[in-house]
Amino acid sequence: MSFRIVVCAVTALGLSACSGASTSLQPVLPTEVPARAPVGEVREGLVVDRVVDGDTIKVTIDGRQVSVRMIGIDTPESVKPDSPVECFGPEASRFAEQALTNEPVVLEFDETQGYLDRFERVLAHVWRVQPDGTLRLFNEEAVESGVAIARRYGDAPHAWEPTLSAAQDRARAAGRGLWSACPS
Repeated sequence: MSFRIVVCAVTALGLSACSGASTSLQPVLPTEVPARAPVGEVREGLVVDRVVDGDTIKVTIDGRQVSVRMIGIDTPESVKPDSPVECFGPEASRFAEQALTNEPVVLEFDETQGYLDRFERVLAHVWRVQPDGTLRLFNEEAVESGVAIARRYGDAPHAWEPTLSAAQDRARAAGRGLWSACPS
């Protein structure tokens, strides 16, 4: 093998190693998630104050900051007290921070799930308000990107369960996010 071929091969390997994780491990907001409309009771005019982790945010409602737990999704733990950081937890939190912090959102409540969980967090589907005024279901974006899994809590299905299940099937088939980064 010539010296030139060896140098090129070593250079290519070095560049690929420096490029970081593969694109399937770098979650980005999916372009294939369509604009939709909430089907339940909504609360508009809210802005995300901060992201707690990949499936919990804080917003101010009527002058009081409240925690909102997203319905129908679960992300790996990244900040739970007395629990280890789970595979893809930091990436899920970062994904939510980049998409939601200081951004306008609409909360959609789902009467099948109740309004509060056992930790007294508000339960809602979170919709991102787009510049053109359309809405994107963040819960679906997180699942489609592979930073969250679709999960039902309790016995009652929620309004967007089929949508989130289909997004999970696509993410898993494409090996996005945690589907390729984390052992089963």
